[in-house]
Amino acid sequence: MAARKSDTKLYVIDTNVLIHDPTAILNFEEHQVVIPMTVLEELDKLKMGKAAIATDCREAIRQIDRIIGDASPTEIAKGIPIERADGGFQGHFSILLDTFDSPSRALPNDLNDNKIINSLVTLQEKYPNRETILITKDINMRLKARGCGVGAQDYQNDQLLSDVSLLETGFHRIPDSFWETQSSVETFHDETGTYHKIPLANLPEEVFVNRFIIDEKGFVGKVDRIGEEYALIRDLPAEQLMQTSAWGLTPRDMPQALALNLLLDPDVHLVTLTGQAGSGKTILALAAAIEMTLATKQFKRIIATRSTRGLDEDIGYLPGTEAEKMEPWLGAITDNLEALHNDDEHSKSSVDYILQKVPLQFKSLNYIRGRSFQQSLILIDECQNLTPHQMKTIITRAGAGSKVICLGNLAQIDTPYLNPVSSGLTYLIERFKHFTSGGTIHLEGSPRSILAEYAETHL
Repeated sequence: MAARKSDTKLYVIDTNVLIHDPTAILNFEEHQVVIPMTVLEELDKLKMGKAAIATDCREAIRQIDRIIGDASPTEIAKGIPIERADGGFQGHFSILLDTFDSPSRALPNDLNDNKIINSLVTLQEKYPNRETILITKDINMRLKARGCGVGAQDYQNDQLLSDVSLLETGFHRIPDSFWETQSSVETFHDETGTYHKIPLANLPEEVFVNRFIIDEKGFVGKVDRIGEEYALIRDLPAEQLMQTSAWGLTPRDMPQALALNLLLDPDVHLVTLTGQAGSGKTILALAAAIEMTLATKQFKRIIATRSTRGLDEDIGYLPGTEAEKMEPWLGAITDNLEALHNDDEHSKSSVDYILQKVPLQFKSLNYIRGRSFQQSLILIDECQNLTPHQMKTIITRAGAGSKVICLGNLAQIDTPYLNPVSSGLTYLIERFKHFTSGGTIHLEGSPRSILAEYAETHL
């Protein structure tokens, strides 16, 4: 008769999981978390490397050191109780020595991934009554582990959605007329506009502050407040929205108009814009940023940065100052500056004037860590390439009087081990749905060109 499997499992954590979330060790409840020695060696090599990864590696090492404390080698091998934030203990942590003496070992030890999998095979044979599971963001490593008879899973603790199609778009479309769905409405006016008090039961299932409701008849409403039974909807005339201008730029469609409304709203401190290439994310954000910095003086400066894998790897080797190093990576910003002034008689002179007049600073994400920006508009492009932990690190840089604008296209993720569901941009949108000083809009279409739109959908 086979022995009953233990309820506590052995979760073996790969290096990429600790880079993705340095606190991952704390997220496995009552189970035992195991770190292979090979993973510690990889963290050690990476901790002094490229800044974006090195910071996360150092944080993961600090977490391990905090848990181990002054435990003896015997205690570490057996498993050290993991102390939680509330002072209690749940689960255990141990370090797995590289042992490759299993008769079942089938992979050559020329790769670190193979070393980890071979150690897991040995671990599984040593504890046959406990389920051993490899946790890694590397799909190919999961396939190799399963081929060797070891269970393997993706790290999903910070994945809030099962399908990216469920991601919040920032607006809800009502077929035909919104008013035909309403039986009880209380309308009033004040100096700020027209408002409708509507029972929550008569609204879409999920409503959030700063979410929009639009219909096919031209009604546009913005959720201003939510009570226990009623929501206050601000009436926004569609014609007025479409005529909104930021540094001479007017929206081409309703989602762009809604995005401009959020960008220019002084009470909204975080705006996320998603959409395919050419949908207008960067040019809308840049126009609004210049308007609020140069014209209305809401902010003292614009901090522009961009998340790309190449940026993290190559900026240290480029010659020149930080701004000069950043220039190749922020071409999208200067390209859109030129687009804003295409109709000017001397467009190049206009762009030069803006760059001289507007306190526009190009910063590397590596230099943003540890900083605090006051009275600044922080513009972050290509956010789909950030992990949830990196996103948190950057958003918390916003100081008093600052506004953060995050842009990204979840169809163009360049970072290994990230997908649309696990991206930091998806994480941010879902986590901030209930933030009353934030808003998000998913832009539609591809105004860049007919060619770009066809390529986006057919290639």
